[in-house]
Formats: sequence, structure tokens, C-alpha cells
Amino acid sequence: MTMIQLPANYILHFDNLKLAIVTETFPPEINGVAMTLGRLTTLLAEKGIEVSVIAPKRAERMPTSDRSISLFPVPGFPLPKYPELRFGWPAFQNLRREWTRRPPTLVHVATEGPLGWSAAIVARQLDIPLVSSFHTNFHSYSRHYGLGLLQTAALAWLRTFHNKTLRTFVPSHDLMHTLQEKGFHHLRLLARGVDTNAFDPAHRSESLRAEWGATPDTPVILYTGRLAEEKNLPLVVKAYLRIQTKLPDARMVFVGDGPMLGNLRELLPMAVFAGMKTGSALAASYASADLFLFASTTETFGNVVTEAMASALPVLAFDYAAPGRFIQSHLNGLLAPFGDETAFLDKADWLAHYPTKWNSMGLAARSTVLPLSWNTIADSYLNEIRTLALN
Repeated sequence: MTMIQLPANYILHFDNLKLAIVTETFPPEINGVAMTLGRLTTLLAEKGIEVSVIAPKRAERMPTSDRSISLFPVPGFPLPKYPELRFGWPAFQNLRREWTRRPPTLVHVATEGPLGWSAAIVARQLDIPLVSSFHTNFHSYSRHYGLGLLQTAALAWLRTFHNKTLRTFVPSHDLMHTLQEKGFHHLRLLARGVDTNAFDPAHRSESLRAEWGATPDTPVILYTGRLAEEKNLPLVVKAYLRIQTKLPDARMVFVGDGPMLGNLRELLPMAVFAGMKTGSALAASYASADLFLFASTTETFGNVVTEAMASALPVLAFDYAAPGRFIQSHLNGLLAPFGDETAFLDKADWLAHYPTKWNSMGLAARSTVLPLSWNTIADSYLNEIRTLALN
């Protein structure tokens, strides 16, 4: 294993820590990476850490009022099939100028695009300690977009990129084991929390259910997230139809947007397509449903799973990432073996036969995730960074 050392005579001064986070996605964008980084950044600032966020420029990304957080916008371009996201162009000159003038204590590259690549090079040139995080299985996504031949090359690129950093933070144990088997080094777990005050069954809304065409007794089945190929949504549709054969009045609600919206409307014209929701509207959507279906096999964590559980929804998902860690079959949800679509549909059949168990399973799901705290996650991150000075 190649050992990566801190620059000679370098000391991490935590009395005045300056952290630079480089990312292609950040709030107000709506995705798991942006949400995670937004939460982490806010909590680090509250702990007295000076944070700068280097991200592609967006008109709606207004400067923060928190003086401990500064935004450093760089030029970007739309990500294919994800027009709401932007890759950052390489920013060698801008970053070299900024970090020479005001060098950060540590650079954290959160995404591996052109911007992150240039930031990693500049950090090494200026002898600034560098860490990274692995948030998105881009190498797995490639097969969903007709780019399967690039999967091996993408994985090799990611391995080279991350192995040149002091630490790579990953959100789950199973992802850590997978990456270790593929030759990634110096990995560390950085789990994700869930806001159990924001996501709470108390936000259930009968008026919202009525908008969905549901009475208080109608079984409402929910999916939230991007409507895209990598989310395995045809299996969600099949699972819903299996449930509907036993519960003919069950309603399917999709909260989100994406390139598969038109296809899903054709497959399930009777479903509710509520569009993208955030904040209290998203929380009410979770709380107003009765069951959550999640068939994706490309997640590094799956924030929507813990958000659904916090909202007292039983979740049917595959056994990996967040579902594998937090769901106990028949206690607080149901798990199918990873990638086994037949088993997934069999679990949907079981749920259709036992709808009276949904409520108790949902309450158990909420109890499971109540201890998850973003503040604990931020402390874990800082503790891990502190160990860099000791190695």
C-alpha cells in the first residue's frame, strides 16, 4: 500500500482551522450530496471552523449570511441528463491565486469532476493537505446511459484520484468494503444523519392526501427522488402493481423530477406525479404516505431511506447501503437480497397481504433512526481530521 504523508513539518492548527470544500453540487441543488455537504458545512461553521465552498456558479446560489462560510463560485457547464447540475470547469489559476493569498488548512474535494481534479492538483502543488469523499457511483451509473464500456475506465480514474488523497470518506461500511476490494486505500467511514424534527409523522396532512385522491383509509405508496434510469424505477412500478392486485384502491405517488417522468406517466397514468418538493412540503409528503418503495442499486447511502424511516414509513429496499444498515425485515421494513428483483416483488406481495402491519413497522422504523444525529457526524469528521496530524 502506498503511504501518503503530510507535507514536511506541517501541523494542523485546529484553533484556526480553515477548510476548503470543493464540490460540483451544493444547496440549493436537491440531491444527497448537496444535502450532506450543506449540513456538514453549517455544523462545522457552528463549531467555529472557517469554511470556504468552491462550487460552480449559479444565480440562485446566494452568498450565505454566516461569516464563517464563504462561497467561491467558478464557471461550470450542465451535466448531461442532469441539466439542473453543473460540472465545474478546471480552475487552476483561480484556485492557485486564492489559496496562495489565503491558504486553507485542509482541502476536501467532494466530487471528482474537472473542478475537483484541478483543485487536487493545486492543493498538492501548494503542499496543502488533501482529503476526499466518495458520494456517487458514477462508474455504476455509466451502464444506465449506454456507456457500459466506460465503466472500467471510470473506476480506474476514481481509484487513482482518491488514492492520492490522505483520506477518502465513504458513507457506508458495505461501500467501504467494495472499494477496498477494488484497490482503494485509506478509506474512512463518514456516515450520514437525518433530521428527525424535520422528517416526522406529525407532519401528516389529510388535505394533501385528498389532493392525491386518497381518503384517510387509502393505502398510499411513495417514492421520492430523481426520476432517472439509475433509480430502477420500473421495479418500483412492478412492485406497486403487485400490491394493487391485493389492495386495488392503493395510490402510487412519485415526488421528484427527471428524464423518466414521461415514461412513468405512460406506465402508470393513474399515479400521482407531485413534482420536486423541498422543506416542509417534502416532509409532509413523506408523513402523508403509508409505505416507501426504493429499488435503486446504485446508491452510496440513500438519504431518502432514512428520511422515510424518520417519517414512520416502512421501507422495501435492497439489502445494502442505508437499507442494509438500518432495516430489519418484518420489524421496521423489508429487505430483498441485493439485486434480486424476484425477491423484491415477493416482499411486495407480503406487504400487500399484511397492510395492518405497516403502521407498527413504520413506528419501529422511526425509533431506529432517532439516534442519528448530524452533529455527531460533524464531530466524527473533525476527529478524523485531527488524526492526520498524529500520523
